[in-house]
Amino acid sequence: MLGTTAKIIATNGVPAASNVFYTQQRGMANLKIISLRLKSVKNIQKITQSMKMVSAAKYARAERDLKAARPYGEGAQSFYKNVGVEAAEGADKKTLFVAMTSDKGLCGAAHSNICKRIRLELNEVEANNGNLDNYGIICVGDKSRAQLNRTFPKQILAVGGDIGRLPPQFGDASTAASAIINGDFQYDVIKLFYNQYKSVVSYNTNEINSFSLASVEGADNITKYDSLDSDVLQSYMEYSLASLIYYCMKEGACSEQSSRMTAMDNSSKNAGEMIEKLTLQFNRTRQAVITGELIEIISGAAAL
Repeated sequence: MLGTTAKIIATNGVPAASNVFYTQQRGMANLKIISLRLKSVKNIQKITQSMKMVSAAKYARAERDLKAARPYGEGAQSFYKNVGVEAAEGADKKTLFVAMTSDKGLCGAAHSNICKRIRLELNEVEANNGNLDNYGIICVGDKSRAQLNRTFPKQILAVGGDIGRLPPQFGDASTAASAIINGDFQYDVIKLFYNQYKSVVSYNTNEINSFSLASVEGADNITKYDSLDSDVLQSYMEYSLASLIYYCMKEGACSEQSSRMTAMDNSSKNAGEMIEKLTLQFNRTRQAVITGELIEIISGAAAL
């Protein structure tokens, strides 16, 4: 007992009072650091839980709106299918990519998957010594611009901002369609990349093709439609493009909210696990500090 007490009171020639001072300071510092980190993780958990509840409410509305928006996209796609329209082929074929994303993140890989699909196609064109000047990108949402601007800045023609703050409306799709049609880039085919909603925990990154007026006029089965002059066809092409963009916006909004809800739920669970580990570490450290102080008091009393 005396040997143990002597080691505690004086270690390596350090005075007992000095040794006790450093031990207490070290233990209290560790407790303060753990306490601050524990408080920070608890605040993060509150934020992620609140975001999950907000996303759940927005998701319920987005799912209802999606059911009403699907006929717009299905109708436009069936028209292209019935007339048998095909885009011009060859080295001079011009393609316009439209990335249907939003301005908001924290929704898993919803936006990254769309940008990844576009990068893969452009990388394949570049690997085959294709002309990237025949390709353009329209970014609907700032998230796609931030990702695609690092690799293909010259191909970005326009960026649509303030997307995702409110539920998408047909007027927003009409504005995007007018910007595409009235732009300087003369395209042969438009590829709209979007997230197609499947369930609350899954979605698929798909693409829909829209074609230029010249491609539709040269379709084989366009004669099936009566009284279809150039003015009527021009008006319908503008409306069909707006309908497809509106449909993609609704699909993307529903997929984004479900993905954000899942991501925030996982974040809350991870924060809960961290809180449990930090709480256990805090209690063990506090118990070690208390035990050390009791040993020092008892040892000092025994020495006297």
